[in-house]
Amino acid sequence: MPDLEIPLFPLHTVLFPGGLLSLRIFEPRYLDMVSNCMKSGSGFGVCLICEGDEAGKGVAVHAVGALATITDWHTRSDGLLGITVHGQQRFAVRAQRIEPNQLVMGTVTMIEPEPELDVPDEYFPLVGALRQTMEQVGYPQVAMARFSEATWVGCRLAELLPLKLPIKQELLQLTDPLQRLARIHVILQGLDLHPTDR
Repeated sequence: MPDLEIPLFPLHTVLFPGGLLSLRIFEPRYLDMVSNCMKSGSGFGVCLICEGDEAGKGVAVHAVGALATITDWHTRSDGLLGITVHGQQRFAVRAQRIEPNQLVMGTVTMIEPEPELDVPDEYFPLVGALRQTMEQVGYPQVAMARFSEATWVGCRLAELLPLKLPIKQELLQLTDPLQRLARIHVILQGLDLHPTDR
């Protein structure tokens, strides 16, 4: 697949494939970006900031992010635009340029989707931990849950668990769903959350 050029949205969060993210949009460059994406049906890239802040001009981002498509929008009680995005395919940033309105455009290579693998028996406790966590946070996609699929379970745990952002980024960048589950299993043991059986 040839490289694509997409707008990048640097954030202090990590978006995973299949995940939902609510965003508050107020800067003109991002209002224009959202408008263009909604008119064209295209998406934008969400990347974790590694240096700088969301409103800054000299922000640096990690090289791997996820494509986001807008699934809902509304006017918030504070008068600002609120959108909900759905995480799609991951990408690697190859180059960046800055538009006159300070929007960052990235030349990206899409990363192949992971193979669909079942959750191995040894990681069934992670499924129990995910079910429990989703209930606690009122996760909106329970009806669409794929608790038997390794990538889906790993990505949902990575986004919902109280992990530091560099660890979330590390989990995003892994390309083996079973390796991601193994890493999360070790992390959970360190957090002492005692995942329950399915």
